[in-house]
Order: sequence, then C-alpha cells, then structure tokens
Amino acid sequence: MRKIYLDNIRSVVVLLVVIYHVIMMFTNIIPLGAGSFAEVQYQDAYMYLVYPWFMVILFVVSGMSTRFYLEKHTTKEFVRSRTVKLLIPSTLSLFIFHWITGYFSMAMAGTFDTIPSEIPGVIKFFIMALSGQGVLWYIQLLWLFSMVLAIFHKLEKGKLYNLTKKMNFPLIIALVIPLWAFAQILNMPVITVYRFGLYGFSFFVGYYVFAHDEIIERISKYWLFTTVATVVMGIAYTVIYFGQNFADAPVNRSVFNMVFCWSAVLCVFGIFKRFFDCDNAFFRLIGKRSFGLYIFHYTPLAAAAYYIYPVQMPCVFKYLICAVVAFAGGYLLNELFSRIPFFRWVLLGISKKKVKGV
Repeated sequence: MRKIYLDNIRSVVVLLVVIYHVIMMFTNIIPLGAGSFAEVQYQDAYMYLVYPWFMVILFVVSGMSTRFYLEKHTTKEFVRSRTVKLLIPSTLSLFIFHWITGYFSMAMAGTFDTIPSEIPGVIKFFIMALSGQGVLWYIQLLWLFSMVLAIFHKLEKGKLYNLTKKMNFPLIIALVIPLWAFAQILNMPVITVYRFGLYGFSFFVGYYVFAHDEIIERISKYWLFTTVATVVMGIAYTVIYFGQNFADAPVNRSVFNMVFCWSAVLCVFGIFKRFFDCDNAFFRLIGKRSFGLYIFHYTPLAAAAYYIYPVQMPCVFKYLICAVVAFAGGYLLNELFSRIPFFRWVLLGISKKKVKGV
C-alpha cells in the first residue's frame, strides 16, 4: 500500500524549496543570487527556519521509498531504475538544458567578466554546463547512496532493518547524536550542498528506521511535543545565527543546528502521519508534478532574478514576480518536456517503459 503521507511530505517540501530559492536570489547571506536590497533583510529569516532540515527530510523520504521499492523488486531492477531516474537526468541534462542555469549563475556572479576572451566558445559552454548543477546535486547524491545501498543490501540481507523495528521514542530522539557526527565529515569545500555524511546518514535512517510503520506511529504520538520544541528552537536558532552564513561551517555543523534539524524532521513526520495521511485535490495537484517542479523551477527563477534585479520597483514585487515565474515556469517546462520522448528521458529520467519515482 502506498504511503500517502510520504507523498504529501515530499510535495510540500518541494514547495518550501522553491520559496527558499526565491528568497535566496535576493540575499547577501549566501552569494549565489542576483544581489540584495539592504544590509539587513528580515525576510531572510525564512531561510534560517527551513534550511537546516528540509533536504534532510527529502533524503529520509527517499530512503524510505527505496525500502518499499526493494520489497517488490530485485536489486538489479533497483539499480537500473535509479540509474535511469537519477543518474541520466543529473549528468546528460547539464548539456541539454541546465547549461542555461549555468549561464545565469555565472552572469549573476560576474564570472564572464573574468573569463579571458581567447577561451574557445566550446570551453565556455562546458564551463556553463558544469556550473548548471543547480538543484541536481540532490539526485546526484541520491543515485550514489542508492548504489552503495544496493551493495550493502546484498551483504546484510535485512538483519539491520529487523533490529531497528522496536526502537522506542527516546532512542529515535537519540539518533540526533550520529546525525551530528556524520554532519562533521565528508563535506565538500566551496560547494557546501554536497554533504555526503549528513545526507547519506539521513538516507540510510530512512531506509533502516523510518520505513517501519511502527516507528512512524511512535513518532506521530509525540507530534505536539516535537512541534512545540521545533517552533521554540526554530525561533531561537534564527535569532542567534541571523546574519551568519547558515549554509556553511561552523553554523551548519553546530550542535544547535542538528538538534533543530532532527526535531523538525520528527515534527514533520509526526504531523503528516497524524493529520495529512490522506488524499485530496490539493495534494494530488502538487504531488503529481513535484519532481518536475523541483527539476525545472530554478532555471526560470534565475533568469527572472537576473533581469529583474536592476529594475526600479518595490522589492516585494520582485519577490512576487520571481515566485510566479519559478512556479509557473517549473510546471510549464515539466508539462512541455514530459511530452517529448527524448527530453522526457534525459531531463526527467522517464523511459518508454515508465520508471517509478525517487
């Protein structure tokens, strides 16, 4: 039976990611956007409230989905499906579509002003393509973790999975300790989103712990406790670290960061299992296109931010315009490319024989 609350979590988190990127385009906290409007921008608080945990949740959900997939498919089928769904869109698509993202990322960073004019155009194209990673890092890491899991799955034969079934709530809370430990290791410099330790641990926790229905039921019983704790810590975290780069060390590896992160993870799973384990028109609408929205929203958003930033108008309108462009552009590009066989395969990982989701 499909876990409806998981689909709903994934869909809502993707919406949060899009809004996060809209805010990020006009901040001076992370130098990845078009530019900021003021030295202090209180709307940036949104990023502090969601960044520590929303990608951790996506990896936990992906780990759970992997467990459910492997219960009905062979390891060989799993490797093939993940390669088609994840590896191809995260590599070949750079040269087909996401080089456009690279162009606008480089333009906003002023990179073209520093590239010697004598460099051949084909080399510049390759640079743009490699700079167009954008949101693709998530599915790149997901493919890597899936391949590691495929090997480990063959070796341990489900013994670890059976051991975690009876974990009580205090032990589930205590997982924050290894979460913090893994957050300290395997972090790439400069490109700070590649956190192999943190996201790898989150993926495997999803597979070996959260995939148990009993575990999720225990978490849902304490939804009020985790919600209050998350709200209090989220406010305190934002106040304490506001103005600092939350996406890099030392903030993103601090004890407070990881405690807030894990509390939010338990809070989201508890609330969605208890109140949103249901299907309705809204969740069907956003869920059906969530993967496509995630893949495509960043390119039109980056283009809109680049062109609209120097225009004289109230900043609130710039945020609204960019938000509309990100959502509308993401959905429209998904609708367009999902109907063209070659682009459906290379950009979304959908082969002629449909491969199931992440």
